[in-house]
Amino acid sequence: MSSNSKLLEDVKQHLCSCSAGLKITPDMEAFLKMPMRELYVSLPVHMDDGSIKVFKGFRVQYNEALGPTKGGIRFHPEETIETIRALAALMTWKCALHKLPLGGAKGGIVCNPKELSHREIERLSRAYIRGIYQIIGPDRDIPAPDVYTNPQIMAWMMDEYSKLEGKNVFGIITGKPTSLGGSAGRFDATARGGLYTIREAAEKLGMSLKDARVAVQGFGNVGYHAAYLAKKLFGCKVVAVSDSRGAIYSEKGLDPEDVSGHKHSTGSVLDYPGAKNITNKELLELDVEILIPAALENVITEENAERVKPIILAEMSNGPTTREAEKILSSNGVHIIPDILCNGGGVIVSYFEMVQNQSNIKWEEEEIQKRLERKMEEAYHSVYDFSTKNNTSMRKAAYTLAVGRVVEAMQLRGWI
Repeated sequence: MSSNSKLLEDVKQHLCSCSAGLKITPDMEAFLKMPMRELYVSLPVHMDDGSIKVFKGFRVQYNEALGPTKGGIRFHPEETIETIRALAALMTWKCALHKLPLGGAKGGIVCNPKELSHREIERLSRAYIRGIYQIIGPDRDIPAPDVYTNPQIMAWMMDEYSKLEGKNVFGIITGKPTSLGGSAGRFDATARGGLYTIREAAEKLGMSLKDARVAVQGFGNVGYHAAYLAKKLFGCKVVAVSDSRGAIYSEKGLDPEDVSGHKHSTGSVLDYPGAKNITNKELLELDVEILIPAALENVITEENAERVKPIILAEMSNGPTTREAEKILSSNGVHIIPDILCNGGGVIVSYFEMVQNQSNIKWEEEEIQKRLERKMEEAYHSVYDFSTKNNTSMRKAAYTLAVGRVVEAMQLRGWI
């Protein structure tokens, strides 16, 4: 089974695990395992050399029982419809868990943005919006940034949609630059929200975060801010970080800002002065108190789980841990903060951006952070309390709460 199919199968199995407790019938379960809508698009793009290249794109709207769908757009050379389906399902459960009036969606384009020029990326971004225009809208489906997409790309997409509508529609996209209707606090929202759950978990476990050793797998937007904020907010010692080329380790601790500057100038975290180059695999198996996967899915598997032994595993990426690996981690006493709980900060602040766009107001960053903190605390404690009361895993608790809310909305609508 490919890693892409594996993620989708794991998401379906997590749904199955809570079906009995929620008294979900087989027909209802089958409905919940399938996206409500999928769109495939072919995107012809004029390249800088005068040629035309056709890219493949997707948009999956998984479930809209709780409200308009919401989800990011990925640019990745190995993107598949199976991954997009799985991530759209995860967004559905994530929005439900955090009590947002939104359903789940996801989009992607099969491309390598590192091989495209600035103008080619702009033309591709605009072509994608033209391709999915008929199924998105502020009250239908609101995209956002994801892997290898950013505020500039969201600005182009918002502008293209506005041209098609003949008016400014800031609410069509979230994750925009603040000067174009973006929200303060959006850039570090996923990492900040995840760190709030780490703080709550540490309190439950009687663990001090001061000088706690942290390893961060992935040093993109989420990984960088996770490392930076772990040190700034809690005094953690960030001993290892990685990117797609490899990882670095320093027993004395790393300065995330300085490492970011090194990566910006050299293209990688590797060869950072005073640190040892290691592999991504070695990073996951380091002796640390907190491990933060912040890159792609299926990095902790049955093959390496026995050697992955942090006190807290905080899943800031989607689907980093396979079901088989989770059984091993749990038996070894690792406290897992599941992805739909841990990385919900991004979609929460995206929702705040939607509210601000709809009401034509701007909230200050301090207010955004306070609102985010309350939402993450509430979600963590609801999952933790359900987990301890029912003697079940944090992930099963999170899924049970989330799926239950979606099922209730479907029943009230008369869908099932």
